[in-house]
Amino acid sequence: MRRINLKKANVARADTIRYINRQIVLNYIREKEPISRADISHETALQRSTVSLIVDELKTRGLIYEVEGESRGGRPPTLLRLRAAGCTAIGVDVSTAQTTVGVSDFVGRVVERESFATDPDVTVTFERITSSLQRFIRRHTNIEGVGVSVPGVVDPESGVALFVPHFKWRNWPLAEDLSKSTGLPVMVDNDANAAALVELWLGRPEIRDVRDFILVLVHEGLGTGIIFDGQVYRGVAGAAGEFGHMTIGKGAPVVCAAGSDECWEAFACERAALARYKQRRGDAIDNEFTFEKLIGKAFEKDEAATTALVETAHYLGLGIANLTKGLSPEAVILAGDISRAWPLIADELRSTLATNTICSDLVSVPVLPSTLGKDTRLMGALSLVLARKFASVVPA
Repeated sequence: MRRINLKKANVARADTIRYINRQIVLNYIREKEPISRADISHETALQRSTVSLIVDELKTRGLIYEVEGESRGGRPPTLLRLRAAGCTAIGVDVSTAQTTVGVSDFVGRVVERESFATDPDVTVTFERITSSLQRFIRRHTNIEGVGVSVPGVVDPESGVALFVPHFKWRNWPLAEDLSKSTGLPVMVDNDANAAALVELWLGRPEIRDVRDFILVLVHEGLGTGIIFDGQVYRGVAGAAGEFGHMTIGKGAPVVCAAGSDECWEAFACERAALARYKQRRGDAIDNEFTFEKLIGKAFEKDEAATTALVETAHYLGLGIANLTKGLSPEAVILAGDISRAWPLIADELRSTLATNTICSDLVSVPVLPSTLGKDTRLMGALSLVLARKFASVVPA
């Protein structure tokens, strides 16, 4: 049972009940569209009149629309769908190499994007983000907010990027600065948290009914997003989930963003896999050789590339085994470009998990590759805005 948080509690006024019922109906339409009013009433036990009032409100707000269903001998039924047309959110994915800004519709489809190099100078990067946002805002009406994901520790309440290790950025009031420059509400979170959020709302069908899972985001670094009871667990000041810096060994092929060669990140990130490949090749590989190219080489039967990926998968498995021992989630999702290499690494990862389990009698936690592909982080940033349309949190 969950203890009531008296500091954030909202008493159940009449408008609170209406809000909750509206969100329930909206989510039924989202999950099961096209669906009739009668089916919503049957599945929710809400009165037909109540459902009709809510549907009318959602139509007026432009969130849903009606379509005619197939007739079964009588009058064709009227069915309800989400209205996807029109742009709703802008997402900003700040990564160590490049920043991507994209606009999406109500259901998360990216309709336009642009990318530019992330400059180590935070002022330069901020100016580039602002210019991009202002261009998108001029081209698209009805933008409701901006979501930003960054590779570091973020206080989601204030929107302050407390520490971005790769660039050594500290205490950047990102939400406040962007809100002033755009006039829109801005939500900021860690990239792995945002990626976990988008998996919860828009990811694999197998995850839709899962209330507790961990997302492992592998990129230049390594981060984890934790979903407990259907919501992101952030901890104090948003610092939860920094499992990439847990110690799993010594002498990793690279150092983590904080400079250690003992962290999980140093053994299992993209840079670690590239370092293993370069070590095995023994010849000069230019700096333009990317992790994406490494995966391509492995699929082309390059033995050194395959070995580098499999060894990286072994260390991913070690870290995931530690997470599952401590948190016992229903599932683990592997996200980032490495999910494209799933056919090459799945056996090693699962074998490592099986070897490092506490007890063979325990049910094995399924590890699944993300289906969101290269857009995981950008869609995560967009989900910071979009999820608020469907979430059950009652506004103050």
